[in-house]
Amino acid sequence: MMNGGRTIVSIAAAAALALALAPAVQAQAPPGSARGCDPDAQLARMTDAEKVGQMVMAVTEDAPDGMPSDHTRTAIQDLQIGSVITSEPRTPGLAARYANRIQDWAAGTRLGLPLLVSGDFEFGTTHNVREGTTPLPNAMGLGAARDPGLAREAAVITSAEARAMGFHWNYAPVSDVNTNPANPIIGVRSFGERTDLVAGLAEAQVRAYRAAGMIATPKHFPGHGDTEFDSHLELPAVTYDRATLESVHLPPFAGGIAAGADAIMTAHVIVKAIDPDLPATLSHKVLTGLLREQMGFRGLIVTDAMDMDAIDKHWGTRQATVMAVEAGADVIMSTGDYTAHVEAVGALADALRDGSLSRTRVDESVRRVLALKCKYKVAEHRYADPRLAEKVSGNSAFQRRALKMGLAATTLVKNEDRVLPFDPRDGKRTLVAGVVQTPVFADEIAKVAGGPVESWQAATTNPTDVEIAEAVRRAASADRVVVATYSSGKLPAGQARLVEALRATGKPVAAVAIGLPYDIASYPDVRAYIATYGTTARTQRIDLTMHKAAARVLFGEQPGGRLPVTIKGLYPFGHGLRY
Repeated sequence: MMNGGRTIVSIAAAAALALALAPAVQAQAPPGSARGCDPDAQLARMTDAEKVGQMVMAVTEDAPDGMPSDHTRTAIQDLQIGSVITSEPRTPGLAARYANRIQDWAAGTRLGLPLLVSGDFEFGTTHNVREGTTPLPNAMGLGAARDPGLAREAAVITSAEARAMGFHWNYAPVSDVNTNPANPIIGVRSFGERTDLVAGLAEAQVRAYRAAGMIATPKHFPGHGDTEFDSHLELPAVTYDRATLESVHLPPFAGGIAAGADAIMTAHVIVKAIDPDLPATLSHKVLTGLLREQMGFRGLIVTDAMDMDAIDKHWGTRQATVMAVEAGADVIMSTGDYTAHVEAVGALADALRDGSLSRTRVDESVRRVLALKCKYKVAEHRYADPRLAEKVSGNSAFQRRALKMGLAATTLVKNEDRVLPFDPRDGKRTLVAGVVQTPVFADEIAKVAGGPVESWQAATTNPTDVEIAEAVRRAASADRVVVATYSSGKLPAGQARLVEALRATGKPVAAVAIGLPYDIASYPDVRAYIATYGTTARTQRIDLTMHKAAARVLFGEQPGGRLPVTIKGLYPFGHGLRY
């Protein structure tokens, strides 16, 4: 007991600790209905205001002390929202205390219904909780590893840490098939370009999340993998035909449904083969006609963030909120400020009041929200233990497993004249040059290089000629060079010039792509090239696991990855070298 007699529910956390200390990751019993938890009885007691509140998920806002702000309390207690996606608490202990605070506020409402606490944990809890957690490979790294067992382990490690911190719901796995190399927003977040690969790994992760007591959410339905625009900034449309949709992009979602996915997230993308006018999030043809009626999905549909420009610029919060529910969505993800939450809840309340939304339609969605809370026993697992969250998250067993995944993902794409591996015993001087995260990568190389290591980083991702000249000057005193390139779309021209200038020094040069694997197409003459799939476009997170794995592969550990995409004109899907 703690905090005035609150019961700390530690079943999930204890299970997480057992996972952390076990020599192998073990599955747990899937969730079942909590004793005495009756969604229909709860629904019958609810006012209209309480119902529409359950249909809105609000992003939390932080006070100066890092805990949730008074605006967040008001959203929970006055707007009566039913779920949250948290801001980014810095540590596992803070995340657990944060979750406990907002659950306390929810307990103080008339019905005392618990919140569903959610996070965007695509590559482990590090995605949102940056310190003290276990960084895992991105989905494309797991696609390169080609091992469903590692994909399952990644899901279970994520679940163990997340549940210990008080989270119930994860927006993963990304089930988009990344068929467009120019895709600026999915990229390494996808398992790859082949439907069977994506479908198999996504299904494996859905099953693992469910078994570990975590709500899985395949996204972004019906597929965001063939877009050329970022839906955070523009409204993308895809023009392929219905046959391509059904053969390429839908199977991973169908597999997730078959595996028991309890939630699916929508895409802010117009799929012209289904609805030429509206993005999937707002389309009755897509969400009800395709997902519910054709594919038979009976779980909860949650929208992607409604403040993204693809939606907000074209329809605005109030109109889009009602349109999404009319289309078939159950939960509106409100990721703007407090005013946006007020508008979302108010729009649903007004539409219910004036008959624009039928009571039957609203009750269907609220029942799904309540049923999910019962199924995952959220009321019984309302509180987290901050000390246990700190102990479970980022523990040494998980870190070892993560590094194994990283080595399995790292792909040796080219190695002419056996440039690699470098000899860690020769005492030679290494220059590590790059455009992002270079000092961190250099630190990992210094741990295995056996000789002095210097780092140099450009001011931007598009180095100037002056900067390139400085990198070449630094290379003059080095015996070998590692150059790390980074792209989330087309590689900036300055990076290609940087690689070519360093190659022209005559020193042994190995290029490492720390983002998308296509970079070598811009500098095809480099003699050694490694892909790590480590850094995403939007988070720019420091991918310590993949930096560690790449450093070890550069100096002799065996790379395990095979390309999960094609590098057009150079290397086929499935290509990967060994030492």
